[in-house]
Amino acid sequence: MTETTTKPAFGVTERGYYGDFGGAYIPEMLYPNVEELRQNYLKIMAEPDFQIEFQALLRDFVGRPTPLFFAKRLSEKYGCKIYLKREDLCHTGAHKVNNTVGQILIAKRLKKQRIVAETGAGQHGVATATVCALMGMECIIYMGELDIERQAPNVARMQMLGAEVRPAKSGSKTLKDATNEAMRHWINNPVDTHYIIGSVVGPHPYPDMVARFQAVISEEIKKQLVEKEGRPNPDYVLACVGGGSNAAGAFYHFLDEPSVRLIAVEAAGRGIDSGHSAATTALGKPGILHGSRTILMQTNDGQVVEPYSISAGLDYPGIGPIHAHLFKSGRAEFYAATDQEALEASLELSRTEGIIPALETAHALAYLKNLNAKPHEIVVINLSGRGDKDLNTYMKHL
Repeated sequence: MTETTTKPAFGVTERGYYGDFGGAYIPEMLYPNVEELRQNYLKIMAEPDFQIEFQALLRDFVGRPTPLFFAKRLSEKYGCKIYLKREDLCHTGAHKVNNTVGQILIAKRLKKQRIVAETGAGQHGVATATVCALMGMECIIYMGELDIERQAPNVARMQMLGAEVRPAKSGSKTLKDATNEAMRHWINNPVDTHYIIGSVVGPHPYPDMVARFQAVISEEIKKQLVEKEGRPNPDYVLACVGGGSNAAGAFYHFLDEPSVRLIAVEAAGRGIDSGHSAATTALGKPGILHGSRTILMQTNDGQVVEPYSISAGLDYPGIGPIHAHLFKSGRAEFYAATDQEALEASLELSRTEGIIPALETAHALAYLKNLNAKPHEIVVINLSGRGDKDLNTYMKHL
C-alpha cells in the first residue's frame, strides 16, 4: 500500500516508506530497539554537539571533503566531461566510513556498549572496526565464509583493529547470510547492542539514517562543481548499486533536480539470464527482505534467490527501499554490468587515470561506453572504493 504524505516525492514518510517500499517488518523482540532508534535518530543528528563532533571527525579522521577529480584522458575517450568523486580516498578506502562515524556517535548517545555489523566486500566491516577502535567499543562483524576467503586483506584489517570476525556458513555464505546472522545476534542482545547496518537496507529508520550520513557525498559534489564548472548540477550521476548506500549518497541532493539523470548500475554477474546474477531490478519483484518491503530476487513461492557477483559488495539479492522507489517511479535509470565488463572497466581506469577502483565501483564505470554523453555534458561517477581489496581477484583475471 502506498502511503500518502506531504513529504517530498523522494523523501521518507514518518512510518519509513518511500512510495510502496520501506517500513519496519521486524520480530517483536527487536521492536524496542528499532523504535528507540526511530524516535531519537533525527533529534540526535540535529543536536549542535552531535554535528560539531560529526563534522570534526569527517574532516580530521575521514579526510573530507574528498576531491572531485577531472578525469582528462577518460573524458577525451568518451567525449564528455567526466569527474570522479574520490570516495576511495576516505580513511579505510571507501565511502562506508561516512556512515559508521555517524552511527557510532548515535550509539554512544543511546548508551550502547557493543557494536555488531555485517559486511560483504569487507569495507563496511573495516569502517565499523575502525570507529569501534576509535571509540573503545566492542565490535563483532559477521561476514560470509566465501567473502572471508576472497576478501582476506580486509579480514586481516578488521582483526588488527580489534574486531571479532564471525563467519556466516549458511546459504551462499555471502552478504545476505552475514546480514541474517548479524540480525540474529541483535535479536539475542537487544538492550546493550547497536547494529550498524552498512547500506540503505533494513527496517526504518536505517535506510533514511544511512542515506542522510552518506548525503555528504552529493552535498560536496554540488559545491565542488560550482568551483570547477560554475554550476552545482551535473548532467549525469553514475553509481554502482548493491544495497545502494554509495548511490543513495551520490543521488541524495539531486533527487528533486529533474535535469540530473541518475544512473544506477547493478551486477549482472555472468549475465542477467545466466542464473548467476545480482541484477535485482531486472530479475526481482516486491517482497520483504531484512526488515523492509523492497524489490528482491525470489522464487515463485517467495524464497530468496541466491545472488552472484564477482564483487563481494554487490552480491545482495535486493536493493534498498529508496532505490526500489527510484526504480518504480522512473526517477533513476537502472542498468547492469557483467563481471567481464566490470573487469575491463577497472583495467581501463587503472591504465587511463592511474586509479585502481574497487570491483563494485567498476560496474558504474562499465556503463560509460553506453552513455553517449555530449561534449559539453558533465558526468560525475561516484568512485566508491579503492581496489586494493580486490587485487587477488584482479590478478586471477589479468
